[in-house]
Amino acid sequence: MEILVSVQIFGSQTTMATTLKDAVARKPVLATIRLIVPAGAARPAPPVGPALGFYRLNLMAFCKDFNARTQKYKAETPMQVTLTAYKDSTFEFVVKSPSVAWFLKKAAGIETASSRPGHVMVSSLTLRHVYEIAKLKQSDPYCKHMSVEALCKSIIGTANSMGIEIVKDL
Repeated sequence: MEILVSVQIFGSQTTMATTLKDAVARKPVLATIRLIVPAGAARPAPPVGPALGFYRLNLMAFCKDFNARTQKYKAETPMQVTLTAYKDSTFEFVVKSPSVAWFLKKAAGIETASSRPGHVMVSSLTLRHVYEIAKLKQSDPYCKHMSVEALCKSIIGTANSMGIEIVKDL
């Protein structure tokens, strides 16, 4: 038996056929939790413990799996995690790379961005830095569809809003 499912994406209506088996196989979602956890440092203490414990999820399973997935990153690198908790106390999570702002701060060697971006420049980076950050971000699950050029434009915009000047050569 097939069921027609109507999905609205960005204003356009799409209809797709799905089987009853596929529709029943989907688990009911309890919550979507977003966390920022240092790489390789997940433990059942705050902030992870209270966030996951509230939904009665297995803290140790998450910590072990997260630490295993992020062992290739340098310690204390802030990793963005999107965790989907289901009503049967199971979960799935996606680990994203650090934010563009974090990469820009590290590349520029600064602690904080400019308090007056556009007026006070705190540092400068080359287009090569921007390209390298774009290549790293392209490995993110949500950025795979974007071209390197589009990511570079986005990174340059973020740098400008932080008071970091992008130059051709230093």
